[in-house]
Amino acid sequence: MSVPTGDGERPIRVLIADDQAIVRGGFRVLLESEPDVEVVGEAEDGLQAVALARRRRADLVLMDVRMPRMDGLEATRALAGPGVPAEERVDVLVVTTFDLDEYVFGALRAGAAGFLLKDAQPDVLLDAVRAVASGKGLVDPEVTRRLIARFVQVSPDPARGGALDALSDRERHVLLQLATGASNAEIARALTVEESTVKSHVSAVLAKLGLRSRVQAVILAYESGLVTPGGR
Repeated sequence: MSVPTGDGERPIRVLIADDQAIVRGGFRVLLESEPDVEVVGEAEDGLQAVALARRRRADLVLMDVRMPRMDGLEATRALAGPGVPAEERVDVLVVTTFDLDEYVFGALRAGAAGFLLKDAQPDVLLDAVRAVASGKGLVDPEVTRRLIARFVQVSPDPARGGALDALSDRERHVLLQLATGASNAEIARALTVEESTVKSHVSAVLAKLGLRSRVQAVILAYESGLVTPGGR
């Protein structure tokens, strides 16, 4: 993982995956204008994206959802899904024209570290690339709450609950708070701790569960049965 924090750090290696050449070209021009970003290739479908991301050792893939041969969700799952060993994962930032909850949920469930619309301002996209590359999931708390409201009607999978055994009691409490869509400040108030302490706990939860974003943690909390719609 590349995290350009100062002189001597290599740039973030980005692969652009989109079936429209004009979109890929636009992203390339924007990204290559930044000294801390290097575009290592372009892919026009999901299969090509997976192959090129691994061959060219990309740190991050800007991934469209609707593409031929293999769509962006399947490609995301192949690069960053739960079954991919940690040392082989490639971060994915899904960038699409579709502001549909199904796509957001599907992308995050597949392993994406973030979700952004193509009409986002250039500085927002660049900030998103840097945030995901530095290990921060990119999902607004309001989007988190919206997803929870729509998608918590899932049947718990006992097999998913085993992963939670790695968490301490305090980390479980933090995960419960995350499942409400609470921000770090809100969690700090609820648990009567410093916000910096919450950040450390959230990082530990994501690391122990092998997750790349807070929303992935929320999804796991419901799928494992740790929390249930209307209760805990």
